[in-house]
Formats: sequence, C-alpha cells, structure tokens
Amino acid sequence: MEVESEKLGSVGKVWSFCRKPFWQTTHTPSSSSSSTSYNVHNVHQQNQNNLQSVDRSGQHSSTTVSSVAKSLLPTKRRLRLDPANKLYFPYEPGKQVRSAIAIENTCKSHVAFKFQTTAPKSCYMRPPGGVLAPGESIIATVFKFVEPPESNEKPIEQKSKVKFKIMSLKVQGEIDYVPELFDEQRDQVAIEQILRVIFVDLERPSPVLDKLKRMLAEADAALEVRKKPPEEKGPQVAGEGLVIDEWKERRERYLLAQQQVQGVDSV
Repeated sequence: MEVESEKLGSVGKVWSFCRKPFWQTTHTPSSSSSSTSYNVHNVHQQNQNNLQSVDRSGQHSSTTVSSVAKSLLPTKRRLRLDPANKLYFPYEPGKQVRSAIAIENTCKSHVAFKFQTTAPKSCYMRPPGGVLAPGESIIATVFKFVEPPESNEKPIEQKSKVKFKIMSLKVQGEIDYVPELFDEQRDQVAIEQILRVIFVDLERPSPVLDKLKRMLAEADAALEVRKKPPEEKGPQVAGEGLVIDEWKERRERYLLAQQQVQGVDSV
C-alpha cells in the first residue's frame, strides 16, 4: 500500500506540473528574448543615425571641396586687354609720360571696367572707368610721372614698383558709369589683370615703341571726336510724329517780325 501511495503521489506531482500554465513556465526566456530584441533595435537605430551623420558630413565635405575647387579655377575673363599684362612707358626721367591699353568687351552683356593703381598721386587714367557694350572696345591712356634714377642704377634698368589693376563688373544694359557700382556689387567684381610697368628706351626703335605711339595717336583722335558737339541731322522728330524744322521756325519768326514792323509803320 505504501508503494502504491508513493506512485500515486509521484504521478500527481507530474500531472500538477503539466497542468501549470504555459506562460508561467516560459516567463524567464520571454524576458530574455524581449531584451535581446530591444538591444537589436537600439543597435539598428544607432547604425541609421551613424549613416545619416556620415551622409551629412559627406555632403558638407563635398560642398567644401567644390567651393575650394571653384576658387582654384581661373576666373573667366570679361575683357580682352592689349597689352595683356604690361604697361609700356617711354623712359623720360623727371617727366610725365603716357602709356596706352586697348580694352574690349568679350561678353554678351554690358560690362563696366575700372582702373586702380598703387600710386594715385603720381598716376592717373583717362578714362578711369566706363561701360562697354558687347564687342565694344576703347583705348585708355595711362599717365605716370617717371622718377629720376638713383646714382648706382642705369636709367633704362630702373624698376618701378607701381602697379595697375583693371576690374570688371557685369551690368544691366546701358547705364552711366559711376565708381560706386563696384562698391555696391563688390561680390560680383572680378579682377581682370594686374599690370606691371615696363620702361621703353626712346633712343632704340622697337616694335613695342612703334605700337605704343600708334595706340596713343588713336586714343588722341578718339578723344577729339568725343569733344566735338554732335552734328545736327536735319529735321528732328519730337513726341508722336511732331516734326520740328529749324528753317521753318526761323521763317515763321521772320514773317511775324515783319508783320509787327509793318503794323508799327502804319500807325
């Protein structure tokens, strides 16, 4: 009987264990699996954040690289200069001498140009600036006072520290040139060229000296043309179809004066 009771007791224990709810027997493993999934989610989220930060840093670095590369690229020229990077002056110590440079607008829009120099007290330009239409050109004259040479220096080998700078700025259409244009749109201003001073010996004929004399003559001729008043070109149209004829006005004034004279005589 005791053996049978022990068997029944052991069977009851097994049966009671099997009757326990499933969630009670698997409570501990479920908590471990949930914590594992939570850790995996955190790792995945952290990886996504790292990828986003890498993308942002990559975009920033690419922008920085592009800006640096753009700054290293040569500026597209708006003006064609002749001579390209020098100003030739005849060497005459103690005198004011002249040089010339041709400036041509190579853009499809109007371009303003401006001269600057490191010696504004002894150098000046004519004109100091202006606005050029597409394809238009001008010969500018540059004036400079030549300092006498030092005792230990050959006259023609004297080097000038004076430099000139030509700047350009795109403008909208035909406008009047004012120096303030370059201050108002400073971020759009481009430095076209830095010009060095080169002295030419007047006693030695050279192609450079001949070209300089020819350009100075052309600049003087163009200046004389600009000084002349515009010629009258016959009748002028004013307003909507109103024709003003100078000779007709003179004749009408003359007839009116004659009528007034005749009236006075009759009285």
